[in-house]
Parts: sequence; structure tokens; C-alpha cells
Amino acid sequence: MLIKEFRIVLPISVEEYQVGQLYSVAVASKNETGGGEGVEVLINESYDKDGEKGQYTSKVYHLSSKVPKFVRLIAPKDSLQIHEEAWNAYPYCRTKLLSTFSLDAVLTNPFMKDQFMIKIETWHKNDFGKEDNVHGQEKSLRDKTEVVEIDIASRSNISGKDYKADQDPAIFKSEKTGRGPLGPGWQDELTKSSVCPHMCAYKLVTVDFNWLGLQGKVEGMIQKVEQRIFTHFHRQLFCCIDEWINLTMDDIRHMEDETKKELDEMRTTGEVKGMRVEG
Repeated sequence: MLIKEFRIVLPISVEEYQVGQLYSVAVASKNETGGGEGVEVLINESYDKDGEKGQYTSKVYHLSSKVPKFVRLIAPKDSLQIHEEAWNAYPYCRTKLLSTFSLDAVLTNPFMKDQFMIKIETWHKNDFGKEDNVHGQEKSLRDKTEVVEIDIASRSNISGKDYKADQDPAIFKSEKTGRGPLGPGWQDELTKSSVCPHMCAYKLVTVDFNWLGLQGKVEGMIQKVEQRIFTHFHRQLFCCIDEWINLTMDDIRHMEDETKKELDEMRTTGEVKGMRVEG
């Protein structure tokens, strides 16, 4: 089992992020869908259970070409799918997936049965990413958890082929909010600002892959993929703030309905799109 807690500080309020995250998920889904692969939305509805209220979604991620070659060699083709269930009780979110390799959530895989699981839990807090054990882990698990801070303005973890100038917070400036560019020391400046909002997304990622000989390699690879995705997603979220900052939750729900229809069509046409897993 490999556990990491990713902390992503943003010059955005917790309230703004709720809209920005959902908008960016819809956009990213379309950017990752085509040529028989991508995102299929099965259910998107509100829920109220055991005192918790939020939005429930069920999705399938078709990933045949988006997993490492060694996985494609050992896994049946039908297993290269992720069946995701997500409960978004914002500001807390949790996701459960059933399938091969996850990008964001809790997953198990029919092919792997009980040998494979990924869980991602997220708290969105109005702070600067300094709260310890925000997820309330037991000491034995907390001691095993590596804390990783993601700086969305840094290019240190961005490969040349992944870099996009229009998604670079270090050079982007919002016309509607005046936020950005995020230069060196921007997080220190944010702590001193009485004008710019702030928040941190605390993402706790647990990966458990019980397959002798592959456990360490696969768990490390998945955590690396998660960090890459979190980094790119939040860089994009900030740099498209002018597209979503004035949207309401009603706007978002309408957009999600339209996106579902578009994804169903896009998945059966065109070429495979989006990020590929390296290795």
C-alpha cells in the first residue's frame, strides 16, 4: 500500500472552486474523449443519504491506450476500463471506482478483483495548505503517508510535451479577476494579501495493488500519474477562470447535461485524444 497526500494551494476561494472544478472536469472529459476511448457518464443526480447531501455520479473511463504497455500485455482488453462512483458532498468529496487503473477516486477492478484498489478523498479548505492530518488518519496510516505539495506555477514537474503556454499560471493574467501571473514566491504573497482569496485542496490518495512482483512498480506509477493529473488539472482550472468565474451551479448542471450528450457522440468518432501514461 502506498499513500500520499497532495496539497494544492490556489488563489481561488472554496466557493469559487466548486464551480471551477466542475466546469474544468467537463472540459477535461471532452479533451480526453474520442476514437473509442474516454469518458462515459451513466448517472449524474443529487443524493441525500445518512445525513450527507451532494451530487452522485457514475462514469466509465475507457482507457485501452492510456495505460502502460506492460499493463496492456497482462490485462484482458475488457479490463482496461474504470467504473467510477463519486459522492461530491462539497467541500468533501470521495470517489470509488471499479476497474483497472484510476485517475481520481476509489477503485477496484473486476479483472483484479480484491487485489487492486485506489481511493482518493479530498477536503477543500480555506487555508494555505498547512493543516496536518486534515483527513483524520489513524497514526499508523499517517506515519506511512507522504505529503506532496504541488505548486501550480512551477514547471519543474511539467514535461516538454505536456507544456501549454495558455495553461501556464506563471504567465497568465485573468481579465475578469485581475489574478495572476503567479511569479516566484506567489504563495508567500498570497498569505499577505487581504484582497485575493485562497484555498487548498487536500487530496489523500491510497493505492493498494496486491500482485507479487508488480506491487511496488504499479503503486509508484499510479501515484506519479495522479500527481501529473492533479498538476495539469489545476493549472488549467486557474488559467480558464475567466470562462467560469461568473457561472452559477445551475449553469454547471445544464453544462453537464450537454456534455454527457457530446461525450456519447465524441467517443465513437475521431481519434484517441488526451494524455497518455508514460512507460
